[in-house]
Amino acid sequence: MSLFAFSDAECSNLATAHGTPCFAYRRSVAEASFSALRAVLPPRVRLAYAVKANPHADLLACFAALDASFDCASLGELKRIAALNLGPGRVFFAGPGKREEELKLALELGVRIQAEGFEDLERLDAMATSDVAVNLRVHPLGVEEGSRILGGSGPSAFGVDEEAVPDLLARAGSLMHVKIRGLHAFAASNQRDAGTLLAIHARIFDLAKRLHHDHGVLLEQIDLGGGLGVPYAEDETPLDLTTFGTGLAALLDRHPWFTGEVILEPGRFLAAPCGVYLARVVRVKESRGERFAILEGGVNHLLRPALTGQPFPVRAVGKAGPLHRTTLAGPLCTSLDRLGEVDLPDLAPGDLLAFGHTGAYGFTEAMTAFLSHPVPPEVWVED
Repeated sequence: MSLFAFSDAECSNLATAHGTPCFAYRRSVAEASFSALRAVLPPRVRLAYAVKANPHADLLACFAALDASFDCASLGELKRIAALNLGPGRVFFAGPGKREEELKLALELGVRIQAEGFEDLERLDAMATSDVAVNLRVHPLGVEEGSRILGGSGPSAFGVDEEAVPDLLARAGSLMHVKIRGLHAFAASNQRDAGTLLAIHARIFDLAKRLHHDHGVLLEQIDLGGGLGVPYAEDETPLDLTTFGTGLAALLDRHPWFTGEVILEPGRFLAAPCGVYLARVVRVKESRGERFAILEGGVNHLLRPALTGQPFPVRAVGKAGPLHRTTLAGPLCTSLDRLGEVDLPDLAPGDLLAFGHTGAYGFTEAMTAFLSHPVPPEVWVED
């Protein structure tokens, strides 16, 4: 898997044509990511693109044309997907704090709702005029994926704690219209080890089996969430898709009681490789032995490095030479505006930097309005 969707010459041309800073997304790379994952999965595994990764309209249309389903988490995302005029059964709606208007729109659109607790079930039951099948999001015990974004298996704002599920099921039995017909769990983030992912999924299948056999829950769907990872450095190993697909098929074989559909919600894996962010160096300096390059854009365009401590892959377009440890800072008046410490050649004002894998958790995750800098354009590239 390449860390950059565009060559140096293409990056230079994009910067000349559209100015900098800017984001660019390449359709062929997005299609290749989707097709590669789809090819290794069992037929009854549905791919639901996590819109939060990148809701760009052309990217959504690209995945829709490939028969993707979609995982939404807000009213805005629901409306974006509704504009695609998809057939039934291709949209899921999650989120720990669903508002009334969001639930109403989800019901109107026939979206499969991922209920986060009894409050969701109760409000849906009051709104519904006929039976509604929902998936129950469960916050599992014993899953320590280690992501500070997800928070492991400690206290969580998401879902129903596994140990509280029996009580919830007893209360849900009195509801008139809402029927729990699926399990939703999300316990991984940017995981590149197929064995770790499969172990998490096996734990979720065991939970589903207990819900089915011990509590009589009729499960039409098991939603395993997302978490399929991509490398952000040249020395990081990409996810072994063949091992992952084979392992998932074997997991299904070990659970013959379940004849329904499995849902995966990849966002980063499908979208990250197609994007590049381009920004020029404004000035360079040294401060008490540390080399700095101050760029046109920072956390107002790329927030992920500040959240995770890991920079996006970056290269100096058209430059070579000895590499030096360089701190990349943005133009904002805050010391939080850092894009990481990376190894780059000697830089000068005007040099162009290309950040790879910015097709996911780039533009729309960032603090775009902070300090009122210009909003960078997003360029969709059809090959």
